[in-house]
Amino acid sequence: MSGEALTSAEYIRHHLQNLTFGQLPDGAWGFAHTAEEAKAMGFWAFNADTLGFSLLLGVLFLWLFRSVAKSATSGVPGGAQNFVEWIVDFIDDSVRGSFNGKNPLVAPLALTIFLWIFLMNFMDLFAIDWLPKVAQWVGSQVFGADPHHVFFKVVPSTDPNATFGMALSVFALVLYYSIKMKGVSGFAGELTLMPFQAKNKVVQVMFMPINLLLEGVTLISKPVSLALRLFGNMYAGEMIFILIALMYGAGWAMGAFGGLLQLGWAIFHILIITLQAFIFMTLTIVYLDMAHQEHH
Repeated sequence: MSGEALTSAEYIRHHLQNLTFGQLPDGAWGFAHTAEEAKAMGFWAFNADTLGFSLLLGVLFLWLFRSVAKSATSGVPGGAQNFVEWIVDFIDDSVRGSFNGKNPLVAPLALTIFLWIFLMNFMDLFAIDWLPKVAQWVGSQVFGADPHHVFFKVVPSTDPNATFGMALSVFALVLYYSIKMKGVSGFAGELTLMPFQAKNKVVQVMFMPINLLLEGVTLISKPVSLALRLFGNMYAGEMIFILIALMYGAGWAMGAFGGLLQLGWAIFHILIITLQAFIFMTLTIVYLDMAHQEHH
């Protein structure tokens, strides 16, 4: 880190703090200098690093696929076209295996979710200090900021704001298609008439609050589980990289051991970042499939 040396606890806290923009205590708008200032900014503050990298990686994904599509050939495909076709076939097989309805939105949505989340997760494989040091240099040299007050997290999926944003977007689609396919009465019936049923109308009415409670919890748990699963796994992975990085300051022996640990964890982490993107995509397809099904 730039400037004065940080203690281990300060180093960890610095790496776990987002670059937050919002209203400062003096009423002006700007970037938070401490975690306390970021917390005091409240709901209307936003994490500039999360938004910036999310948009950048989204644009990168769109540009790559658009470039390959424009140069696609029916002859012998190149490496990029082979890769894109393999990804598209993989997503298509996943959708066909999990989605039984007819909706042209589902496959493109699944493709976008998988690759966008994978790219966001992939940022965790960059050396933990490289990009934050670049941000600190820019902040101090260009804007005259104290390097210790320039926070920079490069993995958007370690920010619960990003994971909940994606999960709530999926949840909105689930609600929309549930009502569109089943109607308001059908969707309401799905929430109040199952799982407990009775032929006696009075008993069925008594079951309605219980059914609504159980089905409501099941419904709300979908976006919560989507968001927290992705956030928890990526946050834990980032924390391990940070702890390994601390070993480099404990002498050459610990540094060498830390280098081996970092290499091993990075190789294993490739599986994690891919698996988390796949799980988020698969659950999205399954939830949308459930939204298209009518229960009788």
